[in-house]
Amino acid sequence: MKLEIITKLHASFEDAAYEQDGVEYWLARELQALLEYSDWRNFQKVMEKAQTACENSGQNSADHFVGVNKMVKLGSGAQREIEDVMLTRYACYLIAQNGDPAKEPIAFAQTYFAVQTRKQELIEARLRLIERLQAREKLEATETELSRLIYERGVDNSGFARIRSQGDKALFGGHNTQTMKRKLGVPGNRPLADFLPTITIKAKDFAAEITNFNVKKEDLSGEQAISREHVKNNSEVRKLLVDRGIRPEKLPAEEDIKKLERLVKGETKKSLNKVGKLKDKK
Repeated sequence: MKLEIITKLHASFEDAAYEQDGVEYWLARELQALLEYSDWRNFQKVMEKAQTACENSGQNSADHFVGVNKMVKLGSGAQREIEDVMLTRYACYLIAQNGDPAKEPIAFAQTYFAVQTRKQELIEARLRLIERLQAREKLEATETELSRLIYERGVDNSGFARIRSQGDKALFGGHNTQTMKRKLGVPGNRPLADFLPTITIKAKDFAAEITNFNVKKEDLSGEQAISREHVKNNSEVRKLLVDRGIRPEKLPAEEDIKKLERLVKGETKKSLNKVGKLKDKK
């Protein structure tokens, strides 16, 4: 997510916040617009899922979802009363967790409401971390699909490991998987990708996705044919990176992604446990 988009969204969510007795809250109809839901009924369905999640977590949803009524002006100048909902930070977080992941503001909101402090730089850092976690999960899914495809075409697990290593060798300028693990200080029993930066993880995923596509399209079979295809795709992805001044083998290792995953989950739980509760305004 680009910095200017983060800045704009951060300002929008900050401006939409209210406070009651020291507890910050947002109004559902305003949050609906921020999360790019055009239809109130569709947004209500998301709120219902969030309320269920709230109860399942052991919280009283009435402490976090408080119904209110407010007057709005009509085009004719008249006014009418409509229903709205006051939402705590925790309620907003649950709504974001149950929202449409294809909407860019949803990804921002998941982090914004999980971070107790309202500092943009912390949100930016957390979004970068989550982007790396998501990229790693995507690569794992892509490589699982590749493993399945080549197994169906007569390649066993050892053959898959060789194909992947040859792909790495093409991507990392002659360094295969084991060489890169030694170079970056990756433990022998851990996947190389758990210690790679986001851009390299995405590069590996892109090359593997092309391999998956072409294996099916060309009906490739056997280790040699599939390995050639995978090497070609990694070589092309490397060329693209090098043309942009990026040499994957020269990028430093990043912190163990499993450690960061535990950290994110722990911090999110700790932060959300601190959120306040609202008093019923009805």
